[in-house]
Amino acid sequence: MAASKTAAPADIAKMSFEAALAELEEIVRQLESGEAELEKSIELYERGNYLKAHCEARLQAAQAKVEKITLSASGDVGTEPANIE
Repeated sequence: MAASKTAAPADIAKMSFEAALAELEEIVRQLESGEAELEKSIELYERGNYLKAHCEARLQAAQAKVEKITLSASGDVGTEPANIE
């Protein structure tokens, strides 16, 4: 059964960032080498798009977790984005 255009396949949704990135790198290698036939290339490209979106979402979630909690002079709790550049 084909995955919908908006939802990633269940196996990708369960992947760690590292596993998704490794598979994405392998897909890029295969596409750049031209070793896959046209239909397979299209499938790889579609899966690569899902993997890319998954990696981006994982990075955004990690960035949100990296925000540090700060205390203002009045004792109010706030958040401040971490400087990760």
